[in-house]
Amino acid sequence: MNDFTDPYDASEITINKKTELPLVWLLPLIALLVSGWLIAKSINEKGPVITISFPTAEGLEVDKTKIKYLNVEVGKVTAISINDDLKTILITAQMNSTADGYLNQNTSFWVVRPQVGLGGISGLGTLLSGPYIEIKPGDGPSQHHFTGLTTPPLLKNNAEGTHFILETNNLGSMKPGTPINFHGIIVGEVLSHKLSDEANAIRLTIFINKPYDQFVRKNTRFWIDSGVDLSAGADGFKVRTGPLISLLSGGIAFRASAEDTIENIQPENSVFPLYDTYDLSTRIVYQNTLKYVMYFNGSVRGLTVGAPVQLRGIPIGKVTDINLELDKKTAEIHVPVTVELEPERIKEINNQTNISDKDIMAQLINKGLRAQLQTGSLLTGQLLVDLDFHPKSKIVLSDNKSVYPEFPTTASSLDQFTHSANIIMDKVAKLPLEDLTIEANKTLQSLQGTSKAATGMLVTAQGTLDTADKTMNSAHQVLNALEPGSTTHYELERLLQELTQAASSVKQLTDYLEQNPNSLIRGKKEQ
Repeated sequence: MNDFTDPYDASEITINKKTELPLVWLLPLIALLVSGWLIAKSINEKGPVITISFPTAEGLEVDKTKIKYLNVEVGKVTAISINDDLKTILITAQMNSTADGYLNQNTSFWVVRPQVGLGGISGLGTLLSGPYIEIKPGDGPSQHHFTGLTTPPLLKNNAEGTHFILETNNLGSMKPGTPINFHGIIVGEVLSHKLSDEANAIRLTIFINKPYDQFVRKNTRFWIDSGVDLSAGADGFKVRTGPLISLLSGGIAFRASAEDTIENIQPENSVFPLYDTYDLSTRIVYQNTLKYVMYFNGSVRGLTVGAPVQLRGIPIGKVTDINLELDKKTAEIHVPVTVELEPERIKEINNQTNISDKDIMAQLINKGLRAQLQTGSLLTGQLLVDLDFHPKSKIVLSDNKSVYPEFPTTASSLDQFTHSANIIMDKVAKLPLEDLTIEANKTLQSLQGTSKAATGMLVTAQGTLDTADKTMNSAHQVLNALEPGSTTHYELERLLQELTQAASSVKQLTDYLEQNPNSLIRGKKEQ
């Protein structure tokens, strides 16, 4: 047996068993990691889930209707259900994480659909893509349940300008969306209206776009612009026209005062009065006024509140009140007319500080200043109060019960004319018209008889002339047969001459009577 020695001792060999992961398991691991990352990314990109209440779900679809802000998708409708009140529907929407910052209490939602209005056509893009929900961010605390608007808000998200408040007692056709124009340019609109806290006026919230908001200053005047403003007053008819859109839906206009500078630009939410007409907005408000009461004897039909009071054709005041009073003690009726005079309209010369306007007015009354009703326009029949001097007119005052001093009046020219006409008619009524009519009829009958006689005379005279012509022709024939120089020839010639003169006189008489038939009654006119 051969001894064989193995240089390698098996007992000394150590087997290294190392566990290795197969490559095939790497793919599921990578897929798991990617899926986890996508899930985490999706969760991070998702924002909160919100609910919105709408009156109807018309045009809205699950997983199709988008929620947009500035035409960028920020959410999507995920569910539509009916609210518990069974009157509205509830929209559930999944918002993006970027929308979380403006989901606040005053955030607004509304459905964008095609709309046709006086301002134009909007929402045409939804004809193909379908309606979508628009969002307008607002302030306030965070909120996840909202009530959608039935109509889109008037103010756009990116609109720049200033809000103002207008106060009026006449809402008329003013409503949200009513345009506001400045020199015919649409520069803003009415946002809302509500009753004031004292319930004595209506407050309109308006928005004026930049840069036109800089023209709203301290003395800016706003008025209702109805498109066509037709007014009738003591000065006749006045017609003003505005933009066509104001004619269709009404509107508001404003103008800036030339006295205002850029330093007088008004801040946000400044309050301005809204006048009913342009004429009212142009009136200057005077602080220093004098009030008087006037009593007119005649009718005041045609005199209205606001009628001008003028001095020699220049307005210096207006009528503020017209009443009807009955004195039960004397059973007399009076019509007190209250007027407001504005002395600041009159330019003063040689002003004296120790004499008040009331004292000056008393001096003018003592000099004969009287009030008189006059027709301002024959077309409209409106009256005005005219002040002028009537030195011969005495001061006659009534039993004034008013708190204001009485201003003496005088009868108007129309009343004077009417009074004179009544006097004349009374005198005419007292005349014996019946007896005069009888005498006139007798005179006419006599004239008719005289006229018939004159006509017969003319006919007789004309016949005499014809006979005379025939006689003269016969005489001429006889005269030609006689011997010239004889006694018979001489006598017959003289007779023909006398007949010719007589015929000429009758001819002149008939011609004169034909031209002057009244001469038979009145005689011949003296030359």
